[in-house]
Amino acid sequence: MRFILILSLLMALLSCRNEPNAPSFNEDQAHLPPKDRFGQLFVDAQMAGIFADGKTTVDCIPKYPTEQIMAAYAEQKDEPDFNIESFFLNHFERPPQPATGFTSDPNRPVSEHITILWDVLTRQPDEEKPGTLISLPNPYIVPGGRFREIYYWDSYFTMLGLRADGRVDMIENMVDNFAYLIDSIGFIPNGNRTYFLTRSQPPFFSLMVDVLAQEKGNEVFTHYLPRLQQEYDFWMDGAQDVSRQNRFQNHVVRMPDGKLLNRYYDQGDWPREEMWKDDVEVMEASGRSGDDLYPELRAACESGWDFSSRWFADQQTLMTAQTTSIVPVDLNALLYQLEQTLARAYTLDGNQEQANLYAQRAKQRENAIQEWLWDDELGFYRDFQLVEEQFTPVLSLAGIYPLFVGIASDEQAEKVARVLRQDFLYPGGLVSTPNETGQQWDAPNGWAPLQYMAISGLRKSAQESLADTIRQRWVQLNTTVYQRTGKLVEKYNVIDTTLESGGGEYPVQDGFGWTNGVLQALLKEEAPQAEDVPN
Repeated sequence: MRFILILSLLMALLSCRNEPNAPSFNEDQAHLPPKDRFGQLFVDAQMAGIFADGKTTVDCIPKYPTEQIMAAYAEQKDEPDFNIESFFLNHFERPPQPATGFTSDPNRPVSEHITILWDVLTRQPDEEKPGTLISLPNPYIVPGGRFREIYYWDSYFTMLGLRADGRVDMIENMVDNFAYLIDSIGFIPNGNRTYFLTRSQPPFFSLMVDVLAQEKGNEVFTHYLPRLQQEYDFWMDGAQDVSRQNRFQNHVVRMPDGKLLNRYYDQGDWPREEMWKDDVEVMEASGRSGDDLYPELRAACESGWDFSSRWFADQQTLMTAQTTSIVPVDLNALLYQLEQTLARAYTLDGNQEQANLYAQRAKQRENAIQEWLWDDELGFYRDFQLVEEQFTPVLSLAGIYPLFVGIASDEQAEKVARVLRQDFLYPGGLVSTPNETGQQWDAPNGWAPLQYMAISGLRKSAQESLADTIRQRWVQLNTTVYQRTGKLVEKYNVIDTTLESGGGEYPVQDGFGWTNGVLQALLKEEAPQAEDVPN
């Protein structure tokens, strides 16, 4: 029901922006997700594997109104010489690749390279087209490569680099775009595509507002307060319905002692439209039904960790994904941050009653995180499997989020640092998990956002030596790869720094928004002179 309401709101809003002389935009179906708009044609095109990457298919732009395409498909599809690839390419345009004229020069300092790349990765307010892109009112930065749209949690780390380069204008543009999505859809989707309307991503909006407030003053908090509240309401929708008998409702979970925490959750129970064929093949190999498996894959995508062994029952294979029964430490730390931000914003707005309410909720969540997600025996924060009522077996860098948001005590941070040195630290930085599974959010890969949050969280917790070591190793790896290839990429092999990273559903992407942002932020801070920490 909520998905239908979201679609109705989006279509009503976008219809107000359509040009009257553009007939393909006046149709009611123009902003439906591909599976609803093109039905069997969409399924047949994805299953035919027209493009190596299924995301290319859903990013293509129809050349004609939906009814015209579907009428032609119904007329031609049963003909003996019908070819789905030819039909598709005759009726859809490939996704546009903006011509930038940019040529990478590895002899240019990497910091200068990043500064130049901001303009290369900038997209102007979107011209209405009849594809899957949801138009935004302000310019924004895309990650790069196959990622042709704005992405939610990526953008916070991109903003860190923009701030280092003094690009407050672009930070504000992007925050305003996310506010626009909250106003028009009710939440911030995974990205501004119609096929992302069933899920969000890790809730970094409050941290984005904080970045902007540091540059423009505390009035920023009160300006965005209604959007911060709506973001919170989205994640807590269903809190009133959980009970001892009904422990899961949307994103909300009830712990065994009655405390409320949150999980990742996607409203869809069908294959991801951008990776339809891949999901169908995984389902068929798994022996599980689609109704059982698809929500687990989709929820993992909301986490941003798509995919990682932290979601797998057997710690190794995607077919055993069980994301929706896991209480993730990263999500709950971010919602603690959001509750703290709401308390601050309501205080600044003069509403002390609401400020006290959210301060109390933040304290309750902090207590629940310490009670259920802190493993005192190991000395690390861990995900919790609620059905089995035990910690999941996979350690992950999600365990550093409580340090990043200021929940962990110095004693806890010292224990976390010990585990990081022992199980996560390698020559290029930190692995996401110690497991090697072939998935991109497992070893040997390291990712910029997790390095940054580890560095920041350790520094807040008097673990500066380890923080500086991670920083030095990550900066060196990024810089070395750039000097060798002229590229900054999505993820890195931190175990063998002579090799490229790999794994996952698509090749390593160049660009790259959050890598650029984190590296620029680290490069432009005062470089620490710390003694290296041995593995």
